[in-house]
Amino acid sequence: MKKLFLIIGAPGSGKTTDANLIAKGDESFTHYSTGDLLREEVASGSELGKLIDSYISKGNLVPLEVVVNAIISAIKSSKTPNVVLDGYPRSVEQMSELDKVLSAQDEIALKGVIEVAVSEDVARERVLGRARGADDNNEVFNNRMKVYLEPIGAIREFYSGKNLLHEINGERTIDEIVQDMRKLINSLL
Repeated sequence: MKKLFLIIGAPGSGKTTDANLIAKGDESFTHYSTGDLLREEVASGSELGKLIDSYISKGNLVPLEVVVNAIISAIKSSKTPNVVLDGYPRSVEQMSELDKVLSAQDEIALKGVIEVAVSEDVARERVLGRARGADDNNEVFNNRMKVYLEPIGAIREFYSGKNLLHEINGERTIDEIVQDMRKLINSLL
């Protein structure tokens, strides 16, 4: 059985970096992000990949059910027993669909949802400080933060109710955060 850990957090919280380092530091882990999973599925040429490509190539959003199926497919075919998925779920709908699919199968167990907690000021400073592209500006940050904040209360409540939610202080050094995350994940395995 695959063990799944979801890493969530505000834009600039460091969740992708943290998840990457968890997987790099332990050969029993694979790290995925949703966008990477969709691109890999398309590149594989599978039927699911062709379906995903039929949406992406027209500039359309990939339907939620298809995205969740791609996530589940990737986790099941992962070469490692443990998977960290960052940045998912981002909405109550994504959370509900993932929970529905996970509940209906017995090959993947969700072991924990880890929120990398940072203040809005720290998140803003990090995103605007890195300025990697045209979307790293105050207006885009404000929108991304709004998109993150709107569903996060319901997401926290849902996973807390299942005893799955854990919070890590993301306002420290990367080494401290990853070390704490590793300890937490190892305690949940």
